[in-house]
Amino acid sequence: MAQNFAHGNYSHTQKKARNSGGGRTPRDRARRTLSQNFLVDRHAVDLVVKAAAPEGLVLEPGPGEGALTFALAEAGARVLGYELDPLLAGRLAARTRSDPRIDVVRGDFTAARAPREPFAVAGNIPYAATSRIVDWCLRAPGLTGATLLTQREYARKRTGDYGRWSLVTVESWPWFDWRLGDTVGRESFRPVPSVDSAILLIRRRPEPLVQNRRSWQELVELGFGGAGGSVRASLRARYEGVDAALRAAGVDRDAVVGHVHPDQWVTLWERLCH
Repeated sequence: MAQNFAHGNYSHTQKKARNSGGGRTPRDRARRTLSQNFLVDRHAVDLVVKAAAPEGLVLEPGPGEGALTFALAEAGARVLGYELDPLLAGRLAARTRSDPRIDVVRGDFTAARAPREPFAVAGNIPYAATSRIVDWCLRAPGLTGATLLTQREYARKRTGDYGRWSLVTVESWPWFDWRLGDTVGRESFRPVPSVDSAILLIRRRPEPLVQNRRSWQELVELGFGGAGGSVRASLRARYEGVDAALRAAGVDRDAVVGHVHPDQWVTLWERLCH
């Protein structure tokens, strides 16, 4: 399921490679097109596996040469890897043919049907496909959690590390916890990308924080709509008792939407949508 950018990310392609001209073999061009940046640092692999704490079925987007694949299997997972690059898929399938813990499928992770049984996702994913992979994970009913090695900036944005929160995180918050894991430096990849990565942890909550998905989405999407420049101005267009709800949630009257913590949104929902 790895749009094979196996163990790599679009943004991982080095500027020098983008700007240089001839001399590339077909494999060089394929690697550039697929933005393959392989995880070669064993310590970085161990960090991902430790964060994933794999057990049961684990889907891996873009296993590439299999560094993380074998580590996940050794840690107790049954790994299903999706690899778009036919050469890499064939090589990894040949290496794992006699290993009952690992199956390799040539295909696009985001086009795959989610398993019916509970499963997790773990992988070093391509920057350009990050949003699509995350969206796929959030839509999968059987997903227990995802451990994704992404561009560090993306992981920081989604986990509020900049002091701001995104619509994707807030909208999914009642069902999923988002956390920022360890940083993995660019030197852990070959070819070496231009930016660092970080481990993004998304975990399904045992019980949702809200009981009505539709009313939650309507509230959050209205708040992020930006009418009037503040959460208060946006919500007052549809809801009564907004000022009291803001006080209960500890949200300033002039707060902009990105500064409202997801847990504060839960309080707003409890006050305005019940």
